[in-house]
Amino acid sequence: MTTLPILSLLLLVPLGAALITTLLPRDNARLVKGWAFGAVAIEFALSLYLLANFAPNTGQMQFVEYAPWVPQIGIAYHVGVDGLSLWLVLLTTFLMLIAIPASFAEINTRVKEYVIFFLILETAMLGVFMALDLFLFYVFWEFSLIPMALIIGIWGHEHRIYAAIKFILFTMTGSLLMLVAILVLYFATGARTFDLLELQKMITPASLQPWLFAAFALAFAVKVPMFPVHTWLPDAHVQAPTAGSIILAGVLLKLGAYGFLRYCLTLFPDAARQFAPVLIVLAIIGIIYGAMVAAVQKDLKALVAYSSVTHMGFIILGVFAFTEQALSGAILQMVNHGISTGALFLLVGILYARRHTRLIADFGGLQKIMPVYAFFLLFVMLSSLGLPGLNGFVGEFLILLGAWQANPIYTVFAASGVVLAAIYLLWAYQRVMQGPVTNEQNRRLPDLSRREFALLLVLAILIVVIGVAPNVLLHPMQASITELLNSTNVAGLLK
Repeated sequence: MTTLPILSLLLLVPLGAALITTLLPRDNARLVKGWAFGAVAIEFALSLYLLANFAPNTGQMQFVEYAPWVPQIGIAYHVGVDGLSLWLVLLTTFLMLIAIPASFAEINTRVKEYVIFFLILETAMLGVFMALDLFLFYVFWEFSLIPMALIIGIWGHEHRIYAAIKFILFTMTGSLLMLVAILVLYFATGARTFDLLELQKMITPASLQPWLFAAFALAFAVKVPMFPVHTWLPDAHVQAPTAGSIILAGVLLKLGAYGFLRYCLTLFPDAARQFAPVLIVLAIIGIIYGAMVAAVQKDLKALVAYSSVTHMGFIILGVFAFTEQALSGAILQMVNHGISTGALFLLVGILYARRHTRLIADFGGLQKIMPVYAFFLLFVMLSSLGLPGLNGFVGEFLILLGAWQANPIYTVFAASGVVLAAIYLLWAYQRVMQGPVTNEQNRRLPDLSRREFALLLVLAILIVVIGVAPNVLLHPMQASITELLNSTNVAGLLK
């Protein structure tokens, strides 16, 4: 452990960098982009320092920082991380390091504002994963909505305003109900505190648990997003700029899954047991529905967007199976999905930058024109569909293994999503990359630039490392998962 206030530094560095960005000359886009990359690189280095000092053999909160904020009503600046949140913090800082340079070629207008919003967004997302005070958590949760909505609405594509408004309306509706639930919880326990660790020690009245769980769960389900509150996601992804899609899929969707883990299971364990079958059924519907809708998409980016509905369904299944293997797989799959789907959105963005179209029918035969690009696209798709030896396989296998212990029937239906993923991903690859070159405009497309190659190479290396040595990620989270199952007494509830 370290005495350095590392979590506060992780929260303040992006905010400080955003403030300094306002002082940079507007007409020097190269300087602004270089400064932004330097800031997120420093942030990633700080997260590596956090990892290096993390103690993997304890399930307790680490790097805890506490300071009264509004002591009269029990609000405090209280942050910390454990095995449930460690890798999500690392995922956030890593994907920001990918997203910023991925924007260099695409974003050439209002570059200062673009960079500022991304840096603010990084602080907000990290705050959600670190907050141990419900009021502080809610501030960061809401804070993350505005920058992403502006990124979509200003730098997105032709229907960007519609997508941004839909994103705000869906997420804010669920969030307002969660705020009401937080206030009810504050008064119902009689403790007059928003401290998560203190509230976890108290017993929420049984008559209130289902209602409070439902309010929290709705906010998290919208963010995941789960079927049937998923309809904002394809619009947001398709209209967002490439870096926006990378962060939206890679990190923002994980806020909802993390919320289920950190809040629904620990604050309302009885209600979690009561609602688990419903949420699992909805997750399985999402797995199958997302895959089937992805298979019929004409837009390549929409296909990847609907694949996220499928992947997040697996994660929710892992959370509510209530077994150690399934929970481990769910957290690992959050990281895997962030890396693999982030890479897919990067690849789609690279293609769009060259042809200004995402329609699958406009391509064909690109494997001959862009062989290096074709290799990375196939590699990442194999990762996304769960090929053994790559990262996606480990997470899905653990989820299905843990879900089988809880209820084999759920697992049989969920496993069909693996088969469907192979169908829609490989079919898309065949139509885009193989066969004859049917469009003359595609014959002049350049292959990957050095910057694009470097970004994809880093992602590919991580995909292999996690697939071959998953215990590097699994070991630090095990103590926290055991602590979660023991403290909430939900282990094996579906048996």
